[in-house]
Amino acid sequence: MAIQLPKIHPALLTSIPVDPKARRSLLVALFTLVLLRGRIADLPRTVLARLKNVTARHDVSQEELAQALQQVYVDEPDGSKTLLVPHKGRISKVNIKPTPASATAENAKRFPLVPASHKPSLDKTFLRQLLAILRIAFPSWHSKEALILVSHSFFLVLRTVLSVAVARLDGRIVRDLVSADGWGFAKGIGLWFMLAIPSTYTNSMIRHMQAKLSLRMRTRLTRYTDDLYLSSAPDLRYYRVPLEGGLSDVDQYITSDIGAFCDALSGIYGNVLKPSLDLVLFTSQLSRSLGVRGTAMLFMNYYLTARILRAVTPAFGRLAAVEARLEGEYRAGMGRVGRESEEVAFYGGGLRERSILWRAYLRLIKHVNSIYKIRIAYEWTEDFVIKYLWSAAGYCLISIPVFFTRRRHIGVQAQGPKPHKGVDNEVANRTETYISSRRLLLSLADAGGRLMYAYKDLLELAGLTTRLYTLLSTLHNLPALPLPDSSLSDVVALRNVDVGVPTTAPAFAITATDRDDDGTASETGSQSSGKGAAGTVLVRGLSFELAPGEHLMITGSNGVGKTAVARVLAGLWAAQGAGQVSRPWGKAGVFVVPQRAYMVTGTLLDQIIYPDTYPQFVASGKTHKELMEILTAVNLAYLPAREGGWTTRKEWRDVLSGGEKQRMGMARVFYHRPKFAILDECTSAVSSDVEGRMYEHAKSLGITLITISLRPALMRYHTQLLTIAGDGTGRWSLKRIGTAEERMDLDREIVTLENRLAEVDRWEARLKELERLLSVQEA
Repeated sequence: MAIQLPKIHPALLTSIPVDPKARRSLLVALFTLVLLRGRIADLPRTVLARLKNVTARHDVSQEELAQALQQVYVDEPDGSKTLLVPHKGRISKVNIKPTPASATAENAKRFPLVPASHKPSLDKTFLRQLLAILRIAFPSWHSKEALILVSHSFFLVLRTVLSVAVARLDGRIVRDLVSADGWGFAKGIGLWFMLAIPSTYTNSMIRHMQAKLSLRMRTRLTRYTDDLYLSSAPDLRYYRVPLEGGLSDVDQYITSDIGAFCDALSGIYGNVLKPSLDLVLFTSQLSRSLGVRGTAMLFMNYYLTARILRAVTPAFGRLAAVEARLEGEYRAGMGRVGRESEEVAFYGGGLRERSILWRAYLRLIKHVNSIYKIRIAYEWTEDFVIKYLWSAAGYCLISIPVFFTRRRHIGVQAQGPKPHKGVDNEVANRTETYISSRRLLLSLADAGGRLMYAYKDLLELAGLTTRLYTLLSTLHNLPALPLPDSSLSDVVALRNVDVGVPTTAPAFAITATDRDDDGTASETGSQSSGKGAAGTVLVRGLSFELAPGEHLMITGSNGVGKTAVARVLAGLWAAQGAGQVSRPWGKAGVFVVPQRAYMVTGTLLDQIIYPDTYPQFVASGKTHKELMEILTAVNLAYLPAREGGWTTRKEWRDVLSGGEKQRMGMARVFYHRPKFAILDECTSAVSSDVEGRMYEHAKSLGITLITISLRPALMRYHTQLLTIAGDGTGRWSLKRIGTAEERMDLDREIVTLENRLAEVDRWEARLKELERLLSVQEA
């Protein structure tokens, strides 16, 4: 038997009241779909365009790739550099703009030194340090980092709005299910799937924006720190920071701490903004159903939770700072073994180095284990409060409208609603309120939990902020070296100069000597504990003047300060006392070749032209033929054929022998042709005949030599001899080679040797007598 349903007039449909909660959910879904409509509609077109670009792409040739590897960058008219990065058969171009000096000077005002007694915590100092770093990470409101932050914030807010819509829609679906409203249930399922699309997309974009924000901040901070750290003369911060700034393991700060800081900061932003917004919106939504008493109890729950967790939270900021320092010490030890592996192998010191590294690793692991033990009690309390206490409080809050209302009744609908009356089902409405409130409370508990977790993360961020601020403040406050007197551009001169080892700068010494309240020194590992006292003076009142063609040889026993004089001449160390240094400016004026030759990462051609780059080599107009002539002068003409050409890229530190590396250092002198060349024992591994030819060639090029050596055979290539006494008094003597005074000294030495030779017959007779006596005793 067929059942005929009653016909409903269309006008009656318009008279049926629409639930305002469902209307809000529908509006949110429609708004999100309209927002994503353009992106979804353009997605196939964008994918097709990218596929066409990939298929139409032509891979560059091997010659072009080699040229890009050799060239490295292109100088732009605005002063920036465009890096050439070979990637998957193509050459990507990345524009790098150096940090302006005005920006560095402006930022230096925001980075005063922090006393060593400062402990990382959530205080005004932390906020000041964080704001100073954020000014570098976000240089302006229209920067890419700021746009990413706005996009990230938009998706965080959108997810909160969608969470409220989902909670309301969840309650409505259950209400329609309890009241057996099939049409309402089907419409709710449809809205559920409509909300699923923007919800899932929003969650994905939040993670993507957080990772992208961290990467952009790390790039910005790393570029700024590199520009500051790898500064040229007269700053030379990369050379002076460990000694004068008292900061060690800078590589750990730049490579690890900056990345950890950016990851923590980008995560903190999402873990604070989203839960805070959730707390506000969810609380406002719950207050409509909980009433005044329920809302008051909700805020009381917030207060008790914050008080309990604040009381049991350890000093995670300090623990994180100490962990980063110990991690840096262990990493530095591993790097030291890698750099000095050959020397360690010659000595057979593998077991010794292993014990040193194992001790550093055990210190790190012991500290990490102590952090884990501290977290046991904290996480136990945190889980109990957030999961169980908040859940119990949620059930109690939901029960308030049910148990404490003046009029309570249960209406059960047995038949369908009348045409002109809405559904009157108290059970369904109460179920809807319960489901919606329960979902909101669960989301509220999750938001509260994330906010409490964020407090621990904030403490760890405080520790990372202190370490990064310490690095930047040290780099900013390291005073520049004094500039030499450039009035005499063709003369190298020292006038009453005290040569001594530089110590910690006074500003850093003051902060390092600050004490805690109990009188003990702080152990933050950020600053040196030196007191800024004057360093040991090696040479006192040194004075000489070298004109072009006046070659100087500096000699003396080991450890008397010969290399220290070279460092003062090169501008690495400041002259102590009231003395004055005069020298030509730049590598075209004074070029230094150290004893331990440095081999740069790159091609064979890069080894000769260092510190110039390939674009500078091309701009100079020099050719490969001239480079071959230079290699011939240093007896290395066989290298291009042996190693495979000028563009061969190898680990030259391991490929070349000690003598070859020292001769490569002399090749750089011949390439740059400076006015003065300081040669610090740079031919100690070279044979005497090759050494002599290189010195003669350098003099033929018009290069004035300042040689530090103990080889008497090199004296004939110089005109003056500086001898450092090395008796602790700082005495020195300067003589002109070939003068009457020098001849008298040589005559005295000849007489002494002749007197000793005259006694040879007497000593031989004595030796035969001793041998005869020994033979008699044996018989």
